[in-house]
Amino acid sequence: MRLLSSLKPNEYVTSIYHIDVKALANRGIRGILTDLDNTLVAWNSPQATPKLVAWLSHVKDLGFRVMILSNNETARVRAFAQPLGIPCIAPARKPRTVNFHKALAQLNVSAGETAMIGDQLFTDVLGGNRAGLYTILVQPIHPKEWFGTKVNRIAERFVLARLPEPARQQEYTWDDSGREDVLRDE
Repeated sequence: MRLLSSLKPNEYVTSIYHIDVKALANRGIRGILTDLDNTLVAWNSPQATPKLVAWLSHVKDLGFRVMILSNNETARVRAFAQPLGIPCIAPARKPRTVNFHKALAQLNVSAGETAMIGDQLFTDVLGGNRAGLYTILVQPIHPKEWFGTKVNRIAERFVLARLPEPARQQEYTWDDSGREDVLRDE
């Protein structure tokens, strides 16, 4: 059962917009490593949505250091990250931990004060857990995915069946002053 425990996220939420980032800050989290495809945007979407831009601005305003850690190709990830002013590592080769440690050094944060957010158990959660990070699993944004990910999803179903479904959650929003409010119940 050791493998199952290494695949268990600390949190399982519907989307990044359901993460209580103030609670993360209160637990000492200062860095956020995040996957890109089907975590921040639908697979291979070329640019951020206005809602994502607002979320990233909000977490940066709260003092978080953010980096994209993606297994996708370098050109795709850089083209997405550079307009947002977010550093990135790609291809990250998750779940290997070498690029998790490289990201921590670049952000100047420790593993204990960093969260990994992603939509895949066998890359994002496993790699994040192996690197000693606080892991947050989000549900994939869209069913369209790379072929290799579709294969992983078959095995993921076995593990996810042993995890509790994401609880009924609140989606957060914020205004320009940084005031965070509950947007709606889901």
